[in-house]
Amino acid sequence: MLSHDQLLEQVNATIAAIEYPVCPEGLYEPIEYALSIGGKRIRPVMLLLAAQALGADIKKAMTAAVGLETYHNYTLLHDDLMDRADVRRGMPTVHRKWDSNTAILSGDSMLVLACQQILSTELPNVHEAMSLFVKTALEIGEGQQYDMNFETRTDVTQDEYIEMIRLKTSVLIACAAKMGAILADAPAEVADQLYKFGEQVGLAFQLQDDLLDVYGNPDVFGKRIGGDILCNKKTFLAINAFQLADDRQRAELDHWGSLTDFNEQEKIAAVTEIYNQLDIKTITSEKINYYFIEAQHTLDAVEMSEEGKQLLRDFANSLLGRDA
Repeated sequence: MLSHDQLLEQVNATIAAIEYPVCPEGLYEPIEYALSIGGKRIRPVMLLLAAQALGADIKKAMTAAVGLETYHNYTLLHDDLMDRADVRRGMPTVHRKWDSNTAILSGDSMLVLACQQILSTELPNVHEAMSLFVKTALEIGEGQQYDMNFETRTDVTQDEYIEMIRLKTSVLIACAAKMGAILADAPAEVADQLYKFGEQVGLAFQLQDDLLDVYGNPDVFGKRIGGDILCNKKTFLAINAFQLADDRQRAELDHWGSLTDFNEQEKIAAVTEIYNQLDIKTITSEKINYYFIEAQHTLDAVEMSEEGKQLLRDFANSLLGRDA
């Protein structure tokens, strides 16, 4: 069986070999650009790891895997536009390199391309896989709407936030794991267990992303540090800070959240200092570890080869920066 790094190489090679139409000018170039600037390729690699662990031909599964990656990047084009983000993976976002209309139209076309790629997969149960994808895509839209709604609320709870990131981020990773099982014609119980595993890994991964947005290295993270703070995102860190803050700290958080004209570095520094005072980094790390352990327990119960399980464990470890 191939490791996650070997599968990543194959995914990247497949994406690089795609020949997009030249015309109409301006539609496909941003798509090729968005897919060419890399990323962890979590969704396609997860699909391929699950598929190969259950005996599927990964060459035939590759089309569906690339379809999920195409869809994921479609969501990033639109997310970056809505968040007014300038950088993605260390490179200018599509709406900055081109314009907003291009990000919308090229993104919409990526959604259609993703559907084509999944439907053209030459493995069993393609329509079942497509039904899962459609359900997942709708859930991701729901998650994005919750995220937008939370921006104007000050009473978002931890449970609400976890459900939002489950929809916005985790369900696509879960979809990838389950789709690999579906395309391998695995029993429904196995497919459902892998979905749960992917969901728990996704929750841990998104919480880690929240943490890195404040405490990460921008050269490694690929995005500017403090972006969530500047946008008043209701992240796990922000929610816990507001709940644990004393009157003075809460007043300062409210002050920075209400400003429309501010020095960006001052705001990031001030909010981060409150996080430090409340030990929010440790609280978030403990929650990440909780979901990581739950994912490991779920995977242990799946009926598949031990080699296949270990490769999935190794992949989860790599995503969360763990050595074992």
